Parts: sequence; structure tokens; C-alpha cells
Amino acid sequence: MTIFAQMDFLENNWIYFLGFFAQALFGTRLIAQLIISEKKGKVVSPAIYWQLGLMGSFLFLIYGVIRNDFVIILGQSLSYFIYIRNLQLKNLWDMMPRMARIILWCVPVFALGWILFEKEKLDGIFANSNLADPIIAIGAVGQLMLNLRYLYQWIYSEKKNESILPAGFWIISATASAMIIGYSWFRNDPVLLVSQGMGIFIYIRNIILQLRAKKVAPVPVKV
Repeated sequence: MTIFAQMDFLENNWIYFLGFFAQALFGTRLIAQLIISEKKGKVVSPAIYWQLGLMGSFLFLIYGVIRNDFVIILGQSLSYFIYIRNLQLKNLWDMMPRMARIILWCVPVFALGWILFEKEKLDGIFANSNLADPIIAIGAVGQLMLNLRYLYQWIYSEKKNESILPAGFWIISATASAMIIGYSWFRNDPVLLVSQGMGIFIYIRNIILQLRAKKVAPVPVKV
């Protein structure tokens, strides 16, 4: 491949590199979370899970905006700020530089605003997102579930006043992941297909760890 062919390849496919890099961050957080959980013999919610999630969500939001993909934009608009909240619950958010925190708060809002107020781009999003199409509907519902799991996780964590990844989080994750795999297969999106294809196995493994921990948990003795 000549240098010019390589440049053309990068120019035509750089968006996929961005998407794969964002998904690599998501994948890395899952692997890190699973390794730490396996060592402890129970499901844990490590800080690196939320740190890498925040970075990946920011990049994947940009990927969705550039691709005019309503499903991705819908998905990243909720979980992003829940990542921040979990870092706050771990007392790590305030340890970041003030300017970094301001940028992290503002950039996704500006990105979404830019899409919503640019009529041509907004038309492009919905042109590529016919929710009457069963495949698009499955993808939208799956992506919505992937992010509503964080709403569930956030509510659960707020009640416990600590960052926790409960069993329901992983069950929702596995179900939604299966739907996204189907969506990405028909839409020919290699980024979503690879990421969810890997993620579903980790979701199932966490469910198994939760069940094992529940079995070995001491049963309270009634007096």
C-alpha cells in the first residue's frame, strides 16, 4: 500500500478509528472491573470503571454526532452524567483540575446543542433513524436500556450512599447487549458489533459472580 493509499484509507475511515478507540475504553473498563471482581470474589465498582467510562462516553458521543446516529446520541446523553455522579460518590470528581471538570460538564452539552440547532444535521439524524423500522426500534430500545441501567444503578447507589453495580445492572446489560448486537449486525456497524459482542460475556460473568456471592453469603440467624 502506497503512502497516498494509506492517507486515503485513514481519511475515509478515521471515524471508525474514533469509534473503536471509544469502545476500546469501554472494553478496558469492563476487563478491569472483571479482573478486580474476580480477585475479590465478588462484584465491585472500581473507580477506573467510571473514569474510563466517562472518557469513552465523551468520544462515543462525538462518534454518534458525526455519524448522525440517533441511537448512539440517545444512548450517550444520559449515562455520561451518571459516570460523573459515581465519581462524586467515590470522592474523586473534586480531585480533578477545575478546568477539566468544567470542560467535561460543558462539551457534551454544546455538542448536543450544536446538533439540535443545526436543522440540516437534525434532519440527517432522523433520516438515518426511522423508528418505524423494527431494526432501528430494537437498536433504540436496546441502547435506551443500556443507559437506563445507569439510571437504575444511580438510584440504587444513592440509596446506599456509595457507588455499587447491583445484579439488576448486569441483567439489564446482558439483555440490552443482545438487542444491540442484532441492531449492529443489520446496520453493518462494526464498532457496535465488536464492542457488544465482547461486553455480553463480561455481563454474564458478573451475573454468575453475583449469584455465587449470594449463595455463600451468611444467613442471618433469627433469635
